[in-house]
Amino acid sequence: MTAIEVASISKTFTKKLTHKVRALNEVSFSVPQGNVFGFIGPNGAGKSTTIKILMGLLRPDTGSTSFYGQDSRLPAARAKVGYLAENPSYYDYLTPRELLGFVAHYFDVPADRRDARVEEVLGVIELTHAADRPIRSLSKGMVQRIGLGQTLVHDPDLYILDEPMSGLDPLGRALVADIIQQLKSRGKTVFFSTHIIHDVERVCDDVALLLNGSLQFCGAVKSVIDESFNSYEVVLRVSGGAVPDLPEGICAAREGDTWRLSIPREELNPLLASLSRNNELLSVEPERRTLEHIFVDLIKSAGTAQGR
Repeated sequence: MTAIEVASISKTFTKKLTHKVRALNEVSFSVPQGNVFGFIGPNGAGKSTTIKILMGLLRPDTGSTSFYGQDSRLPAARAKVGYLAENPSYYDYLTPRELLGFVAHYFDVPADRRDARVEEVLGVIELTHAADRPIRSLSKGMVQRIGLGQTLVHDPDLYILDEPMSGLDPLGRALVADIIQQLKSRGKTVFFSTHIIHDVERVCDDVALLLNGSLQFCGAVKSVIDESFNSYEVVLRVSGGAVPDLPEGICAAREGDTWRLSIPREELNPLLASLSRNNELLSVEPERRTLEHIFVDLIKSAGTAQGR
């Protein structure tokens, strides 16, 4: 089943009465039920605009969006969704317990279960100790965790989170990543935007890259990383420590009685045959680039193409 379907959405804003800015250009993608989907791109790429369209806060000029086959503009479709805005704003004098209780009431959590559910969520976001302090007295990271908590309280099937790790320290980011993985283990769907690619690599099944309002890539995280390497690292023990006989252009570094070689993918098999005759092969591993390196290259290449 498809949890989210985005079909050819476009959006143009008018600034200063006459200046038009194309925020989204024919963006299409789908998110399967039970997946964690990362929506990445630099600031200003159009991520928040896409999410606001999904949540009915903006209307697209063209195209459509749906949750589980229902038009996402319908209140009945959004009842299944937990939504965290990029810059959430709460009444300063509410406490976390009061805010979560209000959200639980709004989403029709049964009254006899409401208090227990609020306590459970406070524990998950690790704010039980601050549950009765006014929100205005809490740190930015704690307020961000409250925002995540209000998406959890009615236990929806789908979570749409706009920059959920913004303003969090490393411990807070690790907590959010753990919560996302727990949601996935329960069959929930999580769609979140970020410009921190390491977070995507850590928790996502699929990823989409948005740049200047256009979708540049959409696919499985694992397949991107697996197909991203173009060389192998070979560790070799050579008799007497002598420099192995290598073709020109092969990088080699000596470490005691071993040599560490970087061999292009297409040259690996013929070289291994010759290197293993008189030497001891200790390891052969692909030299993978991180997801961040891959997408930085995509962003640079897209920028170069636009500059022509």
